[in-house]
Amino acid sequence: MKATNRQAKVIIAGGTSGIGLATAILLAEKGALVTVTGRDEAKCKVAAAAHANIQAVVLDSSKRDELDTFFQQQGRVDHLVIALSGAKGAGPFAKLNLSEFRDAFEGKFWPHLNTLQAALPSIKEDGSITLITATSATAKMPGTSGLAALNGGLELMIPILAKELKPVRVNAVSPGVTDTNWWSFLPEEAKQEAFAQYATQIPVGRVGKPEEVAEAITCLIDNTYITGTVLHCDGGLGL
Repeated sequence: MKATNRQAKVIIAGGTSGIGLATAILLAEKGALVTVTGRDEAKCKVAAAAHANIQAVVLDSSKRDELDTFFQQQGRVDHLVIALSGAKGAGPFAKLNLSEFRDAFEGKFWPHLNTLQAALPSIKEDGSITLITATSATAKMPGTSGLAALNGGLELMIPILAKELKPVRVNAVSPGVTDTNWWSFLPEEAKQEAFAQYATQIPVGRVGKPEEVAEAITCLIDNTYITGTVLHCDGGLGL
C-alpha cells in the first residue's frame, strides 16, 4: 500500500482465511485499515487477532439485506477485495452433480455480485475493486468445465464493469492451484498427492502460496493505471 497522508480503508469479503486473510495481513502491514468479513465467528476472531489494523465482521454475503446494512455503516471505502469461495463444481461433466453445481454458483458467483453491487455507493472514485476468480476459467483442463463456467462468468464481466464503473478501477486476480482451505475436501495425503501431480504440470514446479496471490492483489490495488484486467497468478499452469 502506497504511503499517503492517511490510512487507506479496505474491505475484504471472505477475508477470514486463505487468500483473503493473506491479503488482509499484507495490506495491514503496509498501513491500511482492513475490515474482513466471513460467516464463521471463530475464523473472524482469528483474523482480527492477526494484526492490529484488522477488524473482522461476521457477515453472510449471500444475504443482500445484511450486505446493504454493512456497507451503509462503513462510510467511504478506498478498496474492495472479494475473495469469496466454495469447493463445489469440479469433476468430469458427465458425472457432475448439477444440483451441487447450482450450489457452487450460490456459494461464489451470486455472493460476488451481491457484494459488489451493495458496495458501489461506498467506493471512492479513485478507489478499486478486485475480484478473486481462478485459472480454471481459461486453463481448459478436463474436469473443470463447471469451475470454468463459474469463474469465467465473473472474468468476462471485468472489462465491462471497468467501463461502466469508471473512474473506479475494476480488476480480477486469477489464482492457480494454491495451498488453501479450498482443498480441505480431500484427506491430507490425497491433497499432497494432488499437489505433487499438479507440480509436474506447472512451469514453476510447485503449487502456489496464499501470500503470493496476495502480492498480486496488492499490485492491482496500488497501480492506479490498471483497470479491466485479469491478472493470472498461477505459476504458468494456464499456458
